Formats: sequence, C-alpha cells, structure tokens
Amino acid sequence: MTASERDRQLEVVEICAGAGGQTLGLERAGFRHRVAVELDKNAAVTLRRNLKEVLGYSEQEAEDTVRVGDVADPKTWTPEEHKDVDLLAGGVPCPPFSIAGKQLGANDERDLFAWAVELCGEIQPKALLLENVRGLSANRFTAYRQHVLDRLHEHGYIGDWKLLHANDFGVSQLRPRFVLVALKREFAEYWDWPKPCEERPPSVGELLKDLMTSEGWEAEQVDEWVKRADDIAPTIVGGSKKHGGADLGPTRAKRAWANLGVDAMGVADAAPKQGWRAPEGVPGPKLTTAMVARLQGWHDIEPPKGSDSAADDEFRWRFHGRKTSVYRQIGNAFPPPVAKALGVAIQRALRQEGERRTLVENTERVLDPVYKLLRGFERPLTVDQIIEKLAKKGTLLEQPDVERRLNHLSHDFAVEMTVRSSGAIAYSLGEFKAFIGQDDHQRHDLFAQHRAKIS
Repeated sequence: MTASERDRQLEVVEICAGAGGQTLGLERAGFRHRVAVELDKNAAVTLRRNLKEVLGYSEQEAEDTVRVGDVADPKTWTPEEHKDVDLLAGGVPCPPFSIAGKQLGANDERDLFAWAVELCGEIQPKALLLENVRGLSANRFTAYRQHVLDRLHEHGYIGDWKLLHANDFGVSQLRPRFVLVALKREFAEYWDWPKPCEERPPSVGELLKDLMTSEGWEAEQVDEWVKRADDIAPTIVGGSKKHGGADLGPTRAKRAWANLGVDAMGVADAAPKQGWRAPEGVPGPKLTTAMVARLQGWHDIEPPKGSDSAADDEFRWRFHGRKTSVYRQIGNAFPPPVAKALGVAIQRALRQEGERRTLVENTERVLDPVYKLLRGFERPLTVDQIIEKLAKKGTLLEQPDVERRLNHLSHDFAVEMTVRSSGAIAYSLGEFKAFIGQDDHQRHDLFAQHRAKIS
C-alpha cells in the first residue's frame, strides 16, 4: 500500500442505517459516508440533519448521502455505483434472530443478513461489518452462520463472529451485540478485534444525575435515587412498530429497571419536577428520551455545565420525530462508542497497520458439521450415516444432537427427506430459504403487506 493510499480518507456504504448510531461511530473512526440507506422516514431525517449539523456535510451532501426506502429495492439506490468501496456496514433488522421476534430467521420478511452477504459479493468492498442481536449466536443458527461464512469465503473474504458487550466500550448498558467482520485476505492479516476499555462505565445514577435534576427535582431526592441506580442499565429495547408505545422492554427487563429505581412502563416527556414523589407501587421516575440516548452512548446536543465539552461533543446527536419514534430510533441503534471502536480496528486493518498475523483460516471453518456434511454430499444420508461419516472426520455426535441440528436446518434450508426400503429416513440439503435478491421470493409480498409496521 502506497503512502497516498494510507493517507486518503476511507469511505463507507451503510445499509439499514437507522438514526445513525453506527453512522456516527464510523465517522468518528475516520470513515466518510458515500451512502446511508434507511427505511424509516423519521430516522432518515435524523440522519440528514446530523450529517449536516454535527458531521459537517453540506446540505446537498447530506441530501445525496441519505437514501430513503427499502434497501433491497433498486429504485432506492444503485449498489453497482459503489464497487470496491472501503467498507460495507449495516445493522440489518434484528427480529428474525431475537427471541421476541420468534427467531424465524430466513423465513422472516425482515431478514436481510443473507442478502447483505450477497451484496458484499456484488460490490466487493475491502471490508464488511454487520451487527445483530445475541440471538444470532445461538445453536439454532449455526447452519445459518456456517452458510454466511461459506458464502463470504466464496466471495473472497475471511470472516469472523464475535459477541461484543457495550459496557466493555464505555457504554452504561448491558447490551450484547453479535458482530460479523469480514475482510479480503490482504487486509485480514492485520485484523484484530478492538480491546475492551479498562475503566468501568458510570452507573445509571451517576450518568443521569444532572438530567434528573434539570426540571427541579430536589437534590436530596435525586441523591437517594442515584444511590439506588448504582449499576449499568439492562439492554434498551427499541421495539417494533408491530407493538404499542415506548417502554423499556419485556417483563424481565422491567424488573431489572425497577431494581435501579426506574419506572420502565413508559418514557417521560420531561424529568421529575420539584416535589415529585413516586406513586405507591412505582419504583421511581421514568426516563426521558435524552436519558435513554445517554445510556445508548450518545451525548447531549448541549453538554451539561461543568463537563468536558470536547469529550461530550464527540457523540452528540439530535433526533427528529415524536417521542415514540425518537425512543425507537435510539433503542434500535448500535451504540456509537462500540461502532467507533470497530471502525478504528477496521481502519487499521485496511491501512495494514500493526502486527501482521499468520492467518489460521487456511481451510473453511466448521460451525455446523451436519450442514457441512450434507452440503458436500450429493446423495441423501440417514442419521446413522451422518454419525458414522462425522466420526471418521473426528466429530463425535449422538443421535439426539444430529436430529436437533436437522430440525434447526429445516427452518432456514429446504431439507428433503427420502424413505428408504428399510424404513430409515435419509436427508439431503436443498436451497437456502433466505432472501438474497430473488425476484420471486416471498419476501416481496410479505414486505409490501407489512411495510407500515416494519422498523
């Protein structure tokens, strides 16, 4: 790599950009956006405004950068125009892999993970960054993940998955995200995952104390609340348009919030006023969207008095829309500090900085041995044959485990069953059910039917 190539600003194409958590983090890591595609109109307005007001884009640049619509619709944007971009990044929809979303995977019309992998093969960026919920790391999706790594390998990339926790990167929230990073071989040799921060993030009480006092709630009452809110927040859940208004998550999360002295049954319009007392049975005040934004890793548009304004400005952001829309924009976002840490690590790899490592992935990685065996076999195999052939390869599985894996496979792949004369059932692996751009895929009808409720 020449000196001029190392010095130039790297560029990113971002899909499913939301309100800009990943956008901001990647920009702070040194990337410049060519395109940011987002379905939700309010989130798109948030993106445009902040590209201009916070990140210094001109009004025309901000307008041209943010494309509004279905990212898989060729009328929204033209991927071919961005071949060989430095980075393709995105936070594709989470419900296909979340427990709350029933983990439908490839059968969910919101699933764009497999499509994004094929997009990577089409435009051939130097690196790919995709993030999603912890659910994608579950055993239910080993074959799905295996397929993703195999396809990336075929496209010329070396990929790796890792579960990252937002609180390891200075965010006051227990927010696990399952992240895929893939790079072309010449850059993968320099890749290393970002290291966690050494310092513990502030507690909910420490972080939000000044906001809780902003409308007159007495210092004595606030101090008592801060003592109770002495831990980081549970995962903030943005939720879906398929459900009601804004609240802070499912029942288990609400209990965790209650232990911190927070009423999770909704989001407040303002901080508590002078004389406020929690009604009987209510654990404490509700949070405002400004408070939730801080817990997600954003800073205030106006830094609080006495703070280090330079530090607080790094992740400042202004949201557009009404309260529920703003809450969802914040809650569904990738925390900017985590995105920045990943962006810095990817930038170092693309500039081929740091220690060059010997790649251990000289052969394709095996996450799901049953998937790999069936994918490589032309004829159907019974469970006993699967067990026998895997044992010869050094993988010991028992019948219940093989049957469980076959059941998981059937959710995301067409699994064909043939009854042999002996009565034994033999299995063969058919096509991947996920949407990867097919004109006749069921995703088109389901997406059109549910578009108003997709977020």
